[in-house]
Amino acid sequence: MTTADAKHGNARLGVDIGGTFTDVVLEVGGARYSTKVLTTYAAPEDAIIDGMGQVCAKARISPSAITQIIHGTTLATNALIERRGAKTALITTEGFRDVIEMRTESRFEQYDLNLNLPEPLLPRHMRYTLRERVDATGAVLIPLQRAEIEELAETIKQAGYQSVAVGLMHSYLNDSHEHMIRDVLSDYLPDVMVSLSSEVSPQMREYERFNTVVANAYIKPLMKSYLGRLEGRLNAEGAHCNIFLMHSGGGIISLESAAEFPVRLVESGPAGGAVFAAHIAARYGLNKVLSFDMGGTTAKICLIKNQTPKTSRVFEVARTYRFKKGSGMPISIPVIDMVEIGAGGGSLAHVDSLNQIRVGPESAGSEPGPACYGRGGDKPAVTDADLVLGKLDPANFAGGTIALHTDASKSAIGDVLGGPLDMDPTTAAFGLAEVVDENMANAARVHAVENGEDLSDYTMIAFGGAAPLHAGRLCEKLGVERLLVPPGAGVGSAIGFLRAPFSFEANRSVYMKLSDFDSMRIKALLSELQQEATGFVRTCDADADILSEFKVYMRYTGQGWEIPIVLSETQAMDPDAETFERLFEEDYTKLFGRVVSGLDIEITVWSVNATTPPEKVTPERAANPGADAKAIGTRDVFDPALADFVEASVVLRDDMVAGVQVKGPAAITEDETTIIVPASRRAIRQPDGCIDLTSIPERGA
Repeated sequence: MTTADAKHGNARLGVDIGGTFTDVVLEVGGARYSTKVLTTYAAPEDAIIDGMGQVCAKARISPSAITQIIHGTTLATNALIERRGAKTALITTEGFRDVIEMRTESRFEQYDLNLNLPEPLLPRHMRYTLRERVDATGAVLIPLQRAEIEELAETIKQAGYQSVAVGLMHSYLNDSHEHMIRDVLSDYLPDVMVSLSSEVSPQMREYERFNTVVANAYIKPLMKSYLGRLEGRLNAEGAHCNIFLMHSGGGIISLESAAEFPVRLVESGPAGGAVFAAHIAARYGLNKVLSFDMGGTTAKICLIKNQTPKTSRVFEVARTYRFKKGSGMPISIPVIDMVEIGAGGGSLAHVDSLNQIRVGPESAGSEPGPACYGRGGDKPAVTDADLVLGKLDPANFAGGTIALHTDASKSAIGDVLGGPLDMDPTTAAFGLAEVVDENMANAARVHAVENGEDLSDYTMIAFGGAAPLHAGRLCEKLGVERLLVPPGAGVGSAIGFLRAPFSFEANRSVYMKLSDFDSMRIKALLSELQQEATGFVRTCDADADILSEFKVYMRYTGQGWEIPIVLSETQAMDPDAETFERLFEEDYTKLFGRVVSGLDIEITVWSVNATTPPEKVTPERAANPGADAKAIGTRDVFDPALADFVEASVVLRDDMVAGVQVKGPAAITEDETTIIVPASRRAIRQPDGCIDLTSIPERGA
């Protein structure tokens, strides 16, 4: 295809920067071209330019033919985890300086007497207060004086801060004081970036809100600089097109919005993966899907019901204590709800004080990478175990672009695990693989139980470079009968970016009991949120059709937390208390088994998500099992269910046509990943290219 031909079509580029690899996908003229390049930490845009050049060469077009670029990145997340953001100050209400350090009364490890709580993002000397106060109804109790702000502005100037976070008590109900602070700082410190909690996260609970606005301010200079450099580099390559960013809620926002609210990018990569899985689920008509995304640094597990990923208002980043809930920084923004654990291909293993193998959360990343990369790594990673166990072909990893060194893997596993545990490298590699698989299985079980779901009813969709290597074993552990590995699984999140709608979710905390139900106030509030959310989407596409999704968060009066209740547009624009009560009781009963009589019900948070319509899908018809696939050879692959090596057929995925089947044990190989088919499974190639793994009722059937 020539550049001229591409311009008549729609050439779109999806880019996902991960902890180990940067995935680049180009879709043009109905064809898809992809590549994986090692992430360049010092200048992430270098890997993007490299990957873009590779896929454009494959498609025989120039970068100038690209009409749209959609990007997701771990840059924001990594900056928070590694604490390498801008010099940032927090301005808050007098008496609330230590909220982000005091946290909540919750202890993530109840019985550890020597528990060390994570340090706040900003130390105490970088947190400042002003004498002002707004009460829980939004009324001003203590007016804010401009002279006091001016005095503080001088202090901030002398200290040389690059960014300022403003988080005042109850500003989500009355933001006048926060806006006043920004106006003064803009006059006195025009080069300092300012983030307001009433804009970043206008929701109740000051700890979460303050933490969110601090995180936004902390990474804002870094992200603005990066996005500016990226736009410049792409323009220099001839890619003069719109650039959009994937946000954590599963939609796309403009480059300008992303630069203003970079905290919304924190889970952008995993969100793209969930969108990818939801798209596959829609094609196959699956209403219960377990999305399994395993890359180089982490594994992400997400429940997708009725082809829609489950969402949440709060999540944690940078967990410091074995990925335990409560040990990280809470970020209060719309996000796809998923479990993320340190179990990627680059996750490092060690032996703890109890002589147990532990995996993660530390990762080898791409620099130096696992020991088998031959780039100086001397600690065993999950990829090293996969190589020793025969799951990977050392000569054909990443399409042959990266040579793997089996001896280096055996040496690292033997030194770090085998020696202390008196095991040979193969046995130690088996232990490492089983630990990481069981960690992922446990995470999936807990996530399912927390959401009242039985995973035996679910279909797993696996993607990410490492997921197809482990998904079959994970299904055995979880009792999941069906597994789909879609085409392009190795770059699934980047493909998901290209499937995602333009969207933005607006939230606001306004208390209202059903006994004080005010339909006119509710209608006005939801209309205002609808306009706000729609306005953001219009910055991406001024002419698109936009749908509105309404949600309220409700609880019994006196309870600590809410549950989300979905409203139709009719129920939102013509609200009545009886309908709200009925919907709440229905969902509350599903979660907890019964309602609570005699208690009033209250609404705490109101939400409107504006989104462009989802991409239309063509339903897939499953192929009937046909002839056995032709193998190109065999190799010994370790089967953990049998605790021994088995002779596995090696089949090229590109050689499989619709209906062709492969009985395990087998390895189905492609450039970006390998699908391991356990002896308990059979794989069939579906018409759209998905590899469909199902249980064999009886061995040999």
